[in-house]
Amino acid sequence: MLKNIVFALCGCFLSFGLYAQSSSIVSVLQEIEQNNTELQAMQPYMESKWLELKSENNLPDLSLGGYYLPFGEHSTGDYSEFQISQSFEFPSVYRVRNSLIDQKKVQLNLVYKAKRQEILLKAKKYCLEIIYQSKRKVTEQNRAKQAKMVFDQVQELFDKEQVGILELNKAKVVWMQEQFKLQQIESDIRNLSLLLVNLNGGKVLTFEQVDYFTSYELGSKDIVWQSRLSGDPLLQQYNQQEVIAQEQLKLSKNISLPNFTAGFNSQGVSGERFSGIYGGLSIPLWSNRNKIKSAQANLEFRESYSTSSTMQAYGSFEKQFNDYQILLSKFNDYQSTLVGLNSDQLLLQAYQLGEISFMEYYIELQFYSKAYDVMLEIENQLYQLHADLLKHQL
Repeated sequence: MLKNIVFALCGCFLSFGLYAQSSSIVSVLQEIEQNNTELQAMQPYMESKWLELKSENNLPDLSLGGYYLPFGEHSTGDYSEFQISQSFEFPSVYRVRNSLIDQKKVQLNLVYKAKRQEILLKAKKYCLEIIYQSKRKVTEQNRAKQAKMVFDQVQELFDKEQVGILELNKAKVVWMQEQFKLQQIESDIRNLSLLLVNLNGGKVLTFEQVDYFTSYELGSKDIVWQSRLSGDPLLQQYNQQEVIAQEQLKLSKNISLPNFTAGFNSQGVSGERFSGIYGGLSIPLWSNRNKIKSAQANLEFRESYSTSSTMQAYGSFEKQFNDYQILLSKFNDYQSTLVGLNSDQLLLQAYQLGEISFMEYYIELQFYSKAYDVMLEIENQLYQLHADLLKHQL
């Protein structure tokens, strides 16, 4: 049984090793991306933020004012005045601020992409865990079947008074333990499926994939890292914050330029009226003090922070990559060792021929079963880490 399972596992790797990702996992991720309530809630939030950013570059409100002076001692008629004016900053300010807004929009999109990747990575890991549990289920089904067969044989020998009650009870306990393991695995699969449904906005989805169908090989460390730099929105946010700081510095310098006011003015007294163009100039001598220095300091901080954060991210990535290589080597060792074994069948034959006792058979079988379980666990860890390393591809 163990040998057949291992050969089936190797066959799956050879048949599907060229595929980057299972179509079943892809379809689940596509459905979750469409139905996830958190991502849906972010859409109107993003729209409101876009409009809020756009409003930052609006012109000041139009100004209307007037005078009517009928009181006081005067020999002429009542005095009246009307004025309409529009204030605006130096024209280059609007161009620079618009560029800053565009960069803030890019940053906002990166925030959404990061959340999307976080949710899809979680969903993918649930799928991989379901595959792992499904492989365990197949194994435990075979073990439970084998345990039942041994129990029936011991029962038959007990009925013939060839073995005692203790050996019969041991065989029954082993069979019961395998059944309990199988029930727990089925419960774990149901719980994982519920977690997928929750990510899918409560809508039922079907995921029945029972193998990974994915090559577990990675490219070189440098290639994977360069791919992550260009595709990971969390890393891109560091550089984008630096770009925003540069635009803010440009804006601070342009705000130091004069502001203008232009309009129409009309004044009249005793039937006479004077009308004409109104103009004004505002020089920001005090209002922009220290803002350029502040923007420059912020840019220096962002440049330093971007470099430091990227280095920390690379350190974490390098550790993950090295852990992955160690796991891959360990998995290959287990796989190459277990493929050539037929221990469960040999042990069963030895027990049936009376060469070993039931307890000897059970202890030896547990040893090889545990080795196979460890291989499955390593394989699961391998694919979980594989998903982490390539999350930027989601």
